[in-house]
Amino acid sequence: MGTPQFAVYALQALNESEHEVVGVVTNVDKPAGRGKQLRQSAVKEYAAAEKLTLLQPENLKDPVFTKELEVLNADVFIVVAFRMLPKTVWSIPPKGTFNLHASLLPNYRGAAPINWAIINNETTTGATTFYIDDKIDTGAILLKEELVIQPNETVGSLHDKLAPLGANLILKTLDYIATNPTPKPQLLTGDEKEAPKLTKENTKIDWMHSLKYIDGLVRGLNPYPVAWLEIQNGESILKVKIFKATPSFEKHSFEIGKVHIDDKKIKIAHKEGMLIVEELQLPNKKRMQAQALLNGFTFENGAEVV
Repeated sequence: MGTPQFAVYALQALNESEHEVVGVVTNVDKPAGRGKQLRQSAVKEYAAAEKLTLLQPENLKDPVFTKELEVLNADVFIVVAFRMLPKTVWSIPPKGTFNLHASLLPNYRGAAPINWAIINNETTTGATTFYIDDKIDTGAILLKEELVIQPNETVGSLHDKLAPLGANLILKTLDYIATNPTPKPQLLTGDEKEAPKLTKENTKIDWMHSLKYIDGLVRGLNPYPVAWLEIQNGESILKVKIFKATPSFEKHSFEIGKVHIDDKKIKIAHKEGMLIVEELQLPNKKRMQAQALLNGFTFENGAEVV
C-alpha cells in the first residue's frame, strides 16, 4: 500500500524478490496541473506496467474494499507513504501490517520526516519498520537502519538515499517476521522531535531565525515544496521561492533584511552575516540561477525582506 515514488522503490524490490505481491493498493487518480487532467500515482503506474492486481479505494472503511483485501489472502500488508488505515484493514493479515517510516522512530513521527531532519540540521536519520496500530507512527518497532546526513544534503538527495535503503529494510523485515520476533515498544524520552505536515506557514523563512536554521530550511524544502519569503521591491511585494542559498557568517553594516547586489550575487543582510541566494524563482517566472535572473531583473534600491 503506497502512493508516491518513494513507495515505488519498495514495491519494485518486493516484486523482484522471492516474495509474491498478491495485490497493490494506492490512491484514486486525482486531477492535477492547470488542465486538471487525471493523474495516476507513481505506484499505480508501476503496478499497471507490471500487471499487478490493483485496488484504488476511495473509502478505506468500505466493506467491499475490506472483502477485496480478504480475498487476496495475503500473509502480510506492507505500507509505505500511504493513508492512515482503519483497524478493519490492518488487522486482516495473519502476520500483521507493518509500515516503513523514513526516520529513526520515535523521532520524527508525522508526515514529513525527511524534510524536518534536514530543517533541524540533524547529522543522522534512517528508516524504521514497525507494526501499525490505531495511532500514527506509534506501533512496536521491528527493524531500524541509520544513514548519515551530509552537510549540504537537500531533501531531494536524502530522499533518493532513503528510498532504496527503506526498500532493502522491508525485505529484511519480511525475513525477520518469518522468525516470529518480539517487536519492541517505542520508548519516549521527551526529547523527540515531530515531523508535521508542511504548510504555507512553516515553509516561510522567518528572518529572525538563525542563519543555520534558514540554511537547513532551504535545503530541507528543496526541491519541494520550497522555502519562501516576501521582498518589498519598490511598490511591489514579491513572493520569492529560494531553492539554493549559502550562509556567510561575516560582519557588515547593512540594515537587517536589506537586499544587496554585489558582483552579480544576491545577498540578504542577516544579524549573523549574509544569506547568499544562488537559485530562486520570482512570481510567474521560471526557477533561475541568481546571476541569470540579474541579467534581466533589477531589485530596487532599498529592497528588503518583509
